[in-house]
This record gives sequence, C-alpha cells and structure tokens, in this order.
Amino acid sequence: MSRIGRKIVTVPAGVKVQVNASTRVVDVQGPKGKLAFTYRPEVSVSYSEADKAIKCDMDPAIVELGNNKAYWGTTRSLLNGMVLGVQKGFEKKLEIVGVGWSARMQGKKLVLALGYANPIELAIPSDVAVNINGSFLELSSPSKQSVGAFASHIRSKRKPEPYNGKGVKYSDEVIQRKQGKAFGS
Repeated sequence: MSRIGRKIVTVPAGVKVQVNASTRVVDVQGPKGKLAFTYRPEVSVSYSEADKAIKCDMDPAIVELGNNKAYWGTTRSLLNGMVLGVQKGFEKKLEIVGVGWSARMQGKKLVLALGYANPIELAIPSDVAVNINGSFLELSSPSKQSVGAFASHIRSKRKPEPYNGKGVKYSDEVIQRKQGKAFGS
C-alpha cells in the first residue's frame, strides 16, 4: 500500500472537480485558474461531491508490480497540488545579483541582461505571471510545475557562482562562498 496514495485529497469550497473515467482526465477549476491532468491507467480516481474529496485507488493485485506504487502516490500528490494551485496559487521569487544586470518585460517576453554581449529573451508561458520589482522576479501560476520549470529555466541562464555571488538565484537560496586564490605570502 502506498502511504501517500491512500490519503484523501479534500476539496475546499469554491473549487470544482470533474473526473472523466473514460478518458482518465481530471479537471480542477478554482478562483486562480483551471488545470487538467491525465492520470495513469493503473490508478483509478474518483470524486465524491457529498464528501468534497478526491480518492485515488489501485487494484491490490497490481500494487507491488513494477512502479505501480509510485504511480499511485504521484497521482495523488499531483491532484493535491492542482487543488492547492487553483485555490491559492504557487509563487517563486528569483533575485538577480550583479552590477548592471537587470530584467525587463517586452510584450510577452522576458528580457534578461546578465553580463553577456547580447540580452537573453525568454518567452513567458501563458499560465505564468511575471512581476519585476527591482532586481527581484516574482513568478506566480496555479500550476506548480509551470512556475518551477520557468524559474529553473531563468536560473539556468546564469547560475550563481561561489566567488563573487553573482548570478540568478532563488530568493531563499544560500550561496556557499569560496575564498579566492591568495597571491604572495
């Protein structure tokens, strides 16, 4: 039995859930947006309107075969993240550290000046909202995967380096600083 998969996902007020068993699609809609997810055929998902709860289940005969237990727990975790996302949303904050380094919006693109000869232009995903506040970037979305993937993509353009601490880093990330070479004695 999957300990995570057995847990029931409670659905708060203001969030609507539809489960289509024939196409294996779960639609979740709330104040922050709408998300859809296609779950694996090994897992069965049901929604109880009376209990306001989503339940993931699996046939006990196939639980121990292959990765089925992992599929069960992953499906439940993704559904829980969808419910939280459409209710509250997810947010990531990035900080740009470097003299003259900046970020600006240009239509549907994010333009980063990170010390390279040319600026870096990144297309912003349709479900991610970007807010620039000085040297801080605030990304928000109902989808945890979208906001995390876009934040990681931005960070990959200039990862923080340990000697001067320059680069794009998460706001809560701590950079372990290194001592440079010492010349002379």
